[in-house]
Amino acid sequence: MARRFIDLVEGADRSCITRRGFLAGVSASGVAALWSPESAVAREDSGPIDCGPPPQAKPQGRTGGESFAPLPLPVTPLRRTEKKRPPAPPALVGKMALGPTKWMTREGKRVQYRDWMTDPADVTSLLSWTNSMLGIQYRSIEADFAHFSFDPRELPALLFSGHNHFTLPDEVRAQLERYVLDGGTIIGDACCGWKDFNESFHEEMAAIFRDRPLYKLLPDDPVFSTYYKLGDFEYQKGDGSRSVDKPCLEGISVGCRLGVIHSPADLTCGWDGHDHPRGTRVVMEQSRQIGANYITYLLGNYQLGRFLSSTKVYHEATAPTRDDFVLAQLVHEGDWDPDPSAIHNLLRHARDNSTLEVKFNRVSARAKDPRITAYPLLYMTGHFEFVWDEEDVQRLRKYLVAGGMLLADACCGRMAFDQAFRRAIGKVLPERKLEALPADHPLYDLHYDTRTTRYTERTKEDYGDLSAPALEGISLDGRLAVVYSRFDLGNGWEQFPHPYSYGYETEDALKLGTNILVYAVTH
Repeated sequence: MARRFIDLVEGADRSCITRRGFLAGVSASGVAALWSPESAVAREDSGPIDCGPPPQAKPQGRTGGESFAPLPLPVTPLRRTEKKRPPAPPALVGKMALGPTKWMTREGKRVQYRDWMTDPADVTSLLSWTNSMLGIQYRSIEADFAHFSFDPRELPALLFSGHNHFTLPDEVRAQLERYVLDGGTIIGDACCGWKDFNESFHEEMAAIFRDRPLYKLLPDDPVFSTYYKLGDFEYQKGDGSRSVDKPCLEGISVGCRLGVIHSPADLTCGWDGHDHPRGTRVVMEQSRQIGANYITYLLGNYQLGRFLSSTKVYHEATAPTRDDFVLAQLVHEGDWDPDPSAIHNLLRHARDNSTLEVKFNRVSARAKDPRITAYPLLYMTGHFEFVWDEEDVQRLRKYLVAGGMLLADACCGRMAFDQAFRRAIGKVLPERKLEALPADHPLYDLHYDTRTTRYTERTKEDYGDLSAPALEGISLDGRLAVVYSRFDLGNGWEQFPHPYSYGYETEDALKLGTNILVYAVTH
């Protein structure tokens, strides 16, 4: 019996996940899943009925054997050939049925077409190409709503592709939301860059993820560098003209991974290996490189998605002999809580590995909240841009000048948050600047000796062989009021591999975090 996809990846070594190294440890059998096209309701069609040729027929291996002819013929050995069924590789992507099969008259003949299958060999061809390029073995399947379990352990990714409008039932939307939150990924692609499909995909994602809008992916998103390092995209229009412009990819984040990836410009025609004078697409070679990055990203982040599907919350039991130390995490619009269990794990680690007689706890608050004055330490992180208004700025300035402390890190080492934080703290303390903490700063050996630290494999790939911590700070009246890390701390505090994070290794992230907590308590 074929094993599920999860049976494979849970056997992989989580400690050695690198950009390409993860792929070598992954192989298993997949479980086929089917979808019901009638579950998606299509509106009036505007797109073409086909784009590319059908996929090649599967090879039929045959093996020789001997058998006996049935009586009353002479009982003598006869040669025969019989079909041999090779074991199926694991299913990674399901090509999703969107709308029912339709009929039309073409050149005097009745023909049927399915809008989601106008590039019938798109993901099949992509996986064939990436299997060869990356040394892996995966396959795609057709899927329908009626028979799919919505369990990412069976099918980690779903491809939504087509030209025309489509609408999903509410019950399917609810199941798709749960599927993504449980670790699955939805890949959207507007075949030929068709407007109607783009409109429907945006509408459906807004209905499924009400609090998580699609956003344009920034250049430092890992999907642009998981295997190929991609810059600007080259686009081709129906008239054959080409232009170079910024990447068009969009996404929805779930924690530190993309749960939805969408391309408003066509990629699937390039995966299918054909060209035609219609629509807007990314050129073929680059579309395949993007597809290879998709596949690598799915494999690298699958375990993380499963981990994030179960939030771990730490609550310390009442301890009358200890004083309360409450840490407040700042709420903002730049994805303020991407690592739900990070702070809880850090607080527990500090409790178990230090002599502090303190009962730790965490709350959340906005910068303008008057309650922040009661908390000795504020923490903030995120992936994206955020802006503090004047009330936020004034409240934080008063808090820091009065003796409070702010700890911040850029989740996954993202540039957008890094730039936003530097601008924001510059408004709060305009006469001070973030400066690198010197190697002999007391914070680095206050509890643990952290003057030498280890970074994630991805960080070393792109930033060189770093060996010293890279914390920055702002001091007021001889004490640290602000501590900032451009490299991620929170992923390490979660104590689970984040393969595409620029940050510290788990043990050193916990040590640095504990030192900062000790500093906040003792100062």
